[in-house]
Amino acid sequence: MAMRMLVLGAGALGGYFGGRAMQRGLDVTFLVRPARAAALARDGLRIRSTHGDADLRVATVERAGPGFDVVLLSCKAYDLDAAIEAIRPAVEAGARVLPVLNGLSHIDRLNAAFGADRVWGGLAKCAATLRPDGTIQHLNDWHWLTFGEQDGAMGGQAAAFAAALGQAPGLVAEAVPDIRRRMWEKLVHLGTVAAGTVLMRASVGEIVRAGGRGFLLALLERNAAIAAAKGFPMSPGFMQGYRAMFSDAGSAYTASMLRDLEAGGRTEAEHILGFLTDSARAAGVPEDLHALALLHARAHDQRREAKRLP
Repeated sequence: MAMRMLVLGAGALGGYFGGRAMQRGLDVTFLVRPARAAALARDGLRIRSTHGDADLRVATVERAGPGFDVVLLSCKAYDLDAAIEAIRPAVEAGARVLPVLNGLSHIDRLNAAFGADRVWGGLAKCAATLRPDGTIQHLNDWHWLTFGEQDGAMGGQAAAFAAALGQAPGLVAEAVPDIRRRMWEKLVHLGTVAAGTVLMRASVGEIVRAGGRGFLLALLERNAAIAAAKGFPMSPGFMQGYRAMFSDAGSAYTASMLRDLEAGGRTEAEHILGFLTDSARAAGVPEDLHALALLHARAHDQRREAKRLP
């Protein structure tokens, strides 16, 4: 019998990974609001990607229930409390939660809600966006979904889910025994690009060309020091690769947090920058750059809430 997967939402990441899972033979249902359910019933789930387009007829529900093996959680951090309640019926009936939110603090909240044995660590490396017409546009070659049991076990349901998804163009799924370390690696990277591009309102390349290479590398080193203090030191190869990335004067790379900010939307600043600021303080790592980026994002949020954005 095919593994049953519930996807909360059918946005960029949830829609992309859910659609690819359907193509791999999984039984996928999308938990969506009425308007999105109506659009999916009318138009189907549309994916446009260099790894192959897809036009899929999908099953939707407006309330979760029993019968699922895995719940894919790809919401924004500021929607986590509502997401927990939305998926609770499925998880309490036996499903495992695969969260692919940015950062780390959501894991503790999910553990508190459901128990660590029902929550996997997870991360997605996939750039996609939901176009105004509801189409999911895959933006580059990234198509990786990595996850694992929090205790590192490799003989359980996470490994079975990875085997069901497989590794092929469009989606490479992998269960790993060290998911917490992998998540710290992503946060070191993400914390650097988020703090840097949000604070400077510019891409990596623009910051480097303006003379900010040292600023970005200082952020990278501080994030690595925070991770090391938490018991997850970065490898020399990891640091070498990301020093090169954050020294690239031609890079157009920005954080999704900057794109959200420039669009006048909500950001995950507290979840990412707030977490890193607090962690830097606790680890004895200089916190001034993180705190300044967080202040910048909070000031934007004040203007947004007051409806005073341009």
